[in-house]
Amino acid sequence: MPEPSPSTSPTTFRVWIAGTIDAVWSEITRTDAPIAAFFNNRMDCRELAAGSRIAMRSPDGKWTGVVGEITEYDPPRRFAHTFRFTNMDDPECTVVYDLVEKDGGTEFTLTIEDLPAGTKTAKQMTQGGTMIVNTLKSTVETGRPSFGIRVLYGLFKVLAPLSPKRCRSENWPLDGEWPAAPKN
Repeated sequence: MPEPSPSTSPTTFRVWIAGTIDAVWSEITRTDAPIAAFFNNRMDCRELAAGSRIAMRSPDGKWTGVVGEITEYDPPRRFAHTFRFTNMDDPECTVVYDLVEKDGGTEFTLTIEDLPAGTKTAKQMTQGGTMIVNTLKSTVETGRPSFGIRVLYGLFKVLAPLSPKRCRSENWPLDGEWPAAPKN
């Protein structure tokens, strides 16, 4: 098990979206279809409520890329959950989504807290934050992600069978044991 890493200060990504707060909220909390901004994964959970486990799964449900637990659920203003990549042994961090009605649209802020410094998770999260906010903006404003993102998601689908066996969804049940995550 790797040694705990010090955490970085919170990392924040912000974007203004020409859409209602309800439209943005609906997009980031949907459980009935893939969420374009979340790398086209489908959020799987028993209930959208603090204390519930979540898993971000491939559209077909075969692969799980992220697991966590909802820590805050305050519609349509704030949604927060712990976050751990299933293919890495890094400590978890916390992801917070804040929505504020502003200037005829919605200000969306993605904050990553307790990010373990110097880890693969930290690198992936800081690279992915800009893509998440930009894809959310495009999806809410136009009804779909940009062409480049759609091509990337097509590539993800083709490469999914090459995912590590530890990422298979049967290894990450919503009820039951998950492999232990290292602590910060």
